[in-house]
Amino acid sequence: MVTADMSEKEKPNEFIQSFANGLTIICAFDADDSKMTLSEVAAKCNMTRAMARRLLWTLEKLGYVENAGRLFYLKPKILELGYAYLSSQRLIAVAQPVLEQLAQRVQESCSMSVMDGTDIVYVLRIPTKRIMKISLGVGTRLPAWATSMGRVLMGNFSVAELDRYFDQVTPVALTDYTVTDKAKLKRIVRNTKKQGWSTVNQELELGLCSAAAPILDAQGKILAAINIGTPSTSSAMDTLTSQYLPALLSAAADIMRLM
Repeated sequence: MVTADMSEKEKPNEFIQSFANGLTIICAFDADDSKMTLSEVAAKCNMTRAMARRLLWTLEKLGYVENAGRLFYLKPKILELGYAYLSSQRLIAVAQPVLEQLAQRVQESCSMSVMDGTDIVYVLRIPTKRIMKISLGVGTRLPAWATSMGRVLMGNFSVAELDRYFDQVTPVALTDYTVTDKAKLKRIVRNTKKQGWSTVNQELELGLCSAAAPILDAQGKILAAINIGTPSTSSAMDTLTSQYLPALLSAAADIMRLM
């Protein structure tokens, strides 16, 4: 994978550094740093003020960035970049009505995600009620190892790839129930792949449990994962596995059939 901070020897001849730097600046704006000064952008992106100024000026002229006094921030036009991906993915278009029906049937929020690096990224979200402190939506990233969809998506990994994945991450306790032992997490992923679904009970956030299932292509490769999230109660896991999981697996089968 080519990244902006690669050494010169690692970069192929076709690599355009200025383009990579522009993308680095776009990605620097987030919930914590939605507005930044030129100096803050340069420092966060590890580039000179002169380079950051030229790139911000270019993005401003293209309509992706706004400058208000000393502060720079992204403009709505930036959504076109993400929408280009969403609109090009037939899987998302096929899955949306199926997940809408599923959410209506179980009266719980349903989502679809894909793997990106060490995280999962939400590409579809059908909310019914707010059950998490964090706000979930298209584009939200969560650590794959701590989520039901992430553990399903890691079913694509070979033994060596699974080892490399856990060499890159450091699981931390997000709640009192979070599994952080890497050996145990590897066993969970292997068991998930074998049984074809995953459940997580309050590992990502207190009061939340979820079940996930894979969406496979014709060759058996996992394209995405879908899930149902529900408040954690004394009977939640029983309800999740006895009632919601069959509905979830049926929805996954419908999506694969329609694909």
